[in-house]
This record gives sequence, structure tokens and C-alpha cells, in this order.
Amino acid sequence: MRVYFIGAGPGDPELLTLKALKIIQQCSYCIYAGSLINPQVLRYAPPGAKLVNSAELTLGEIIEVIKEAHSQDKDVARLHSGDPFIYGAIQEQLQQLEDLGIDYELIPGISSFQAAAAALQQELTLPGVSQTVILTRKGGKTPVPPKESLSQLGISGATMCIFLSIDQIDSIVEELIPLYGPDCPAAMVYKASWPEQKIIQAPLSHLAPEVKASAIERTALIIVGRVLEKKFVRSQLYRNKT
Repeated sequence: MRVYFIGAGPGDPELLTLKALKIIQQCSYCIYAGSLINPQVLRYAPPGAKLVNSAELTLGEIIEVIKEAHSQDKDVARLHSGDPFIYGAIQEQLQQLEDLGIDYELIPGISSFQAAAAALQQELTLPGVSQTVILTRKGGKTPVPPKESLSQLGISGATMCIFLSIDQIDSIVEELIPLYGPDCPAAMVYKASWPEQKIIQAPLSHLAPEVKASAIERTALIIVGRVLEKKFVRSQLYRNKT
């Protein structure tokens, strides 16, 4: 028996990896992260598979489901949205399984920041503009270390992808304007790759009112950086070889 922690991707079921699809199709148990997982993905579970919504479960309750599967020697597909290695809250689950001696494997997935870049049709690293992408979040119920505040990270001017923080859009803009400038292009991508995907693009100083007017308060990613201007130096990759 094995528990597979699977990155189910940002939403579009066609963005599952082939490995993820193969494993989902063979697991008798599927524990999925509530509405963050597209119901179309659950259709890949085999007939008769036990589907468990973990959205309202405690860690202990999730482990009890896994123990039940273990007692029957049934494999478990543990579906996390996006890529489980980014804000996936998987480490505490892994520790519990190690303590219980239950085997597990981790399968990476496509993250929402990648799906958002695709929706924007925008490379996040451009020569002469930014060669670094910062994946971060604003402190809230889960604080961030003081050295990882937006005001510290933004000093570099790197492309910034901000997760799980759309409800703090005002303070995000306030922190980043002194570093990126009020005219710096910014974007909000809601439910990247889902049918209901929505994009808002605006100068950083105008982003907050536009986001609030949309009434979007969750499941959205914020991207800030000069790469969104689409002005760059040609890559050395395609230059003529001498």
C-alpha cells in the first residue's frame, strides 16, 4: 500500500501529468482538496473508488482515512491543487505517515503561477529585465519570517508572484509601490486555467481598486514586475554562433 501525494495542477484536467493520471486511475481511495480540485479530475478515479473531500477534515481525520486504506492494503491518491511543494501543507502529513510506517510517494504538478503566466502569455524571466521569480505570500493567519516581507523581497525588483493574499491587495500595493513604482505593470489571475478564469491587468497603483471592484477574494494570484511590459533584450540563445 502506498499514499501518493499528487499535484493535480491549477484546474484544467488536461494539465495533469501523465504519471499523475496513471496513479489516480489505479487508486482505490482518493482524498482531494475540496473545491480547489476540478471535479473533472475526480472522474479519472476507478469505479468504486472512495472519494473523500478533505476541505472540512482535520489532519487527524485525514490520517484516519489513510489508516483505513492501509488496513485494506489499498493505495491512496492524495490530491493537492497546483504543485504540492508550494503552499501544499504536506510536510505535516508526511511526518504522520513516517511515524506510522506508511509508504508514500510525491508527484509534482503544474503550479498556478505557471498557469497564470500562460494565461497572460508572458514569460516571467526576460533578458535585461528580470532573471529571478519570487514565489511568496503576504503574512496573515500564517505569518512569514520578517526577512521575507514584501518590502524586503521587492528590493531586487524581480518578478513577484504572490499567492494566497488577494484579500490583502491594498497593503500589497502599498508595500510594493515604493520599490517597483506606481506605473509598474501588475496582474491578477483568478482561477488560472479554469473555465471561469478572469484576468485583471493594470499599473500597480490602479490594481487594488480594480481587484476590489471584481469582488474576487480568493483563488487568485498576483504578479508584479516589469516583465509584463514585454520590453526586453534579445536572448543569447538564438543569436548566430560565431
